[in-house]
Amino acid sequence: MIKSILKGMVIGIANIIPGVSGGTMMVAMGIYDKLIHCITHLFKEFKQSVLFLLPIAVGMGIAIILSALGLDYLFENVPLQTNLLFVGLILGGLPAIWKNVKGNSVRIGHILAFLAFFALVVCMAVFGGGEGSSADLSFTVGNVLILFGVGIIASATMVIPGVSGSMVLLLLGYYNPILSAISDFIKAVLAFDVDGILKGFGILVPFGLGVVAGIFAIAKLVEIIFAKFPLYAYWAIIGLIIASPIAIFAMGTFPAITVVGVITGIIALVAGFVIAMKLGE
Repeated sequence: MIKSILKGMVIGIANIIPGVSGGTMMVAMGIYDKLIHCITHLFKEFKQSVLFLLPIAVGMGIAIILSALGLDYLFENVPLQTNLLFVGLILGGLPAIWKNVKGNSVRIGHILAFLAFFALVVCMAVFGGGEGSSADLSFTVGNVLILFGVGIIASATMVIPGVSGSMVLLLLGYYNPILSAISDFIKAVLAFDVDGILKGFGILVPFGLGVVAGIFAIAKLVEIIFAKFPLYAYWAIIGLIIASPIAIFAMGTFPAITVVGVITGIIALVAGFVIAMKLGE
């Protein structure tokens, strides 16, 4: 239970940070296939699926709350070490994925899948580093429908390994407004501010419903791909994983590099690698 909650926290934090893929972290910790199966078979295997998904969802919820209450402190004050920690967490999952393709012949299609998804992640980071105009979250019927659609897009991209859902939100102009809405909602709940709570519901409920709808839709598609083209899927994921560190550094901002920063960064990298391997066991 505790281990699953910790995995959920890592996934939740990864989904919040632009350039880091929550789907990649699911793969790194060895739960991607089972998570997709539990989502697509939620009603057929309800008890087993809920027992697996619930602690992960709790961990993700905790991560979102921690982020809203100031997780960005680490990225502002020790960006190199924090980003290297996530690089370690991502690369720590590579050995587990490699086992799925090891011993199989490598075809041209496998190489093309690797290169295509490697290029996808790098291009998204290099050419999509800026933020779109800030979205309007005022409560109107049109905005409710838009938030539902944005939720679908965000969740679909969050589930796909190597694609950063938060980066997509950033490009759409909804990243900072949604984070601010979450933060304001938590503060309103803690302060028993009824108006603030109702305002938060008006934003987060349609967005959340879109997230749920998107997760179910993309999970079914992913399950079909893994069932029919497993080796192509794994080679694509390897491309996504290897490209992710490039995307993280392409989107990050770093101060002057110091010897202490490099040493502590390497320690963070190794720690992330070990954590990912242990959580994936």
